[in-house]
Amino acid sequence: MKKNPLLIFIGCCLVPLILAYLALKLEWIPSASSNKGEFLKQEIKLKDWKKTEHKQWTIALNHPAQCQQACAQQLQALENLYIALGKNQGKVDVAILGQTQQKELPWRQLPEVDVLQPASLYLIDHMGLVVLQYPYHSEPQQNRLTQKGLLKDLKKLLNYSRSS
Repeated sequence: MKKNPLLIFIGCCLVPLILAYLALKLEWIPSASSNKGEFLKQEIKLKDWKKTEHKQWTIALNHPAQCQQACAQQLQALENLYIALGKNQGKVDVAILGQTQQKELPWRQLPEVDVLQPASLYLIDHMGLVVLQYPYHSEPQQNRLTQKGLLKDLKKLLNYSRSS
């Protein structure tokens, strides 16, 4: 051992590199993700976002004019989601993308975005980038599970941003 320290040093450097290369080539790394929402296929940044002040994250409901029944259900769910945030309410905004029939909503209304799905919930960061989508499901149970996933993702994101 004392005679070949250079070989030991080279072996200690090469073995991790070879193992890393094999892990990538043989796909040993799991491809599953822990987020419950779906990442958007294209980058969507909201116009005029920086003109107003926003919190770290925003939960937004896409509410186009032709969306009635599903959007009404999602409005109720949006209110429940905000209540479920508890102590994190100060870090999260709620917004509606489009116009609603109800004028007494406590949330800000933003212009409609055509490329987003109607009645879906979205997570938007503080810079106006739409990050995750939570699609609307017609079955109430499936919709509740989607909303629980949104809460889990949001709490995880808030926890990450606090630690960084």
